Amino acid sequence: MRRLPTNEPVWDVTFDAQGALTTPAAGDFLDEVTAEGVQDLFVFSHGWGTAEQSARELYDAMFPLIREAVSGVAGLGTVGFAGVYWPSLWFPPTPATPPAAAASPQAGDGAVVDLSAGTAAVSGADIAASLVKGFADPAQQQTVTELGRQIDEGVAAVGSGETDAAKEQRLVSIHQLIRSLVPPPAPDGAFEDSGERALLQDADPKTAYQAAAEAFGSAPPGSSTQGIGDWFRHAVNGAKDALRVLSYSIMKARAGDIGRTGLGPLLAALHGRSPGLRVHLIGHSFGARLVSFALAGVGTPADSPVTSLLLIQGAFSHWSFAHAQDNPFGSAGALNAFADRVHGPLVSTFSVHDWAVGVWYPKASFLARQDSEADVAGRWDGMGADGYQAVAPAEDRVMPADGGADYGFVPGAFYRVNAAAVINDVDGEPFSGAHSDIRKPPVAALAAAAAAAHG
Repeated sequence: MRRLPTNEPVWDVTFDAQGALTTPAAGDFLDEVTAEGVQDLFVFSHGWGTAEQSARELYDAMFPLIREAVSGVAGLGTVGFAGVYWPSLWFPPTPATPPAAAASPQAGDGAVVDLSAGTAAVSGADIAASLVKGFADPAQQQTVTELGRQIDEGVAAVGSGETDAAKEQRLVSIHQLIRSLVPPPAPDGAFEDSGERALLQDADPKTAYQAAAEAFGSAPPGSSTQGIGDWFRHAVNGAKDALRVLSYSIMKARAGDIGRTGLGPLLAALHGRSPGLRVHLIGHSFGARLVSFALAGVGTPADSPVTSLLLIQGAFSHWSFAHAQDNPFGSAGALNAFADRVHGPLVSTFSVHDWAVGVWYPKASFLARQDSEADVAGRWDGMGADGYQAVAPAEDRVMPADGGADYGFVPGAFYRVNAAAVINDVDGEPFSGAHSDIRKPPVAALAAAAAAAHG
């Protein structure tokens, strides 16, 4: 345990990829929270990126802001904080082409785009060096390294005298390695969050990788069907895009597993030890999925200490809490049955300036749009693009630039908060835009407002 300068306790809670708590020991955590007399515990999970230091910097920025925002708020007591650390993956920065304007339509209406994620500019070795840090298994680390090597060898073979058959075999070998890393289907049946599996498990990598290159702008639109340029150049660059999609898939699956099997049971145990303690869950990006799936592992509503849920630019399906009505999947979302584990408001932010979720995230599922059920707009969009969908009761709110809002939150309701006036700094982030522009007082004020509306 460490402390803020203002003396509030902060716990660094670390899980491995399977959801096992590695530090601190569960008993020590429960004892310390109880001994500190914490009445309102804010639990925050970071999103993509494996570096512990970057996650700590996020928490060191946000926890004091939240502490200041909740100071004097009626209905809240002694405050504590817990930062969740988990092994997410990090794709290297790429020189993406940003949208022309903030009001550009969010991607997801088709595979052909005139933007580029810039994936072709990075080497396979660079991609592997970033991704390998997110794997603890030496065999998987070796596979990731081998993927980087084979992709770079493929790039070197572009324009060579190598036969098409030999080039196709290169793609098959790369695809087999990628498929060996694909996580198994989610046991919760989260079909709404698994569209990228269509690319990762496609039986024809030659065609699929060219289509991926088009979707992410690594190849000219229509090139795979019109035969424009060197098909292998497009396909091997599409293999790099497929690795980006693999990182999305692994992060989503891992976040769900850690939330369900790790954080959820820990929160239930905390409730058993301190029944009066209130937990306020906050998650950013893929961390929003982690804290959401903790609701599936916390037990019954009576076992849950969770009194508010705040998803900041969530990188998972906006249908996850949906009821079957108005849901393009025809059934309730994977988390629909667990919303009652939150004894307060369920809040999600969205921003048109978040290109990571609003523009590029849906591209990971572009092949799945080719099936007969995929013609519904927004089928594969993320939470950070427009918030909860097909939920009730649901209301819309706007985050003012100064953060001085009376949101009027009430327990049991879903709130979509348009944060474009605050989460809007895209400078230096051509791929992700304002996705991580969250270290701001209005965001902390939103967390305080959600916590204050506990049941």
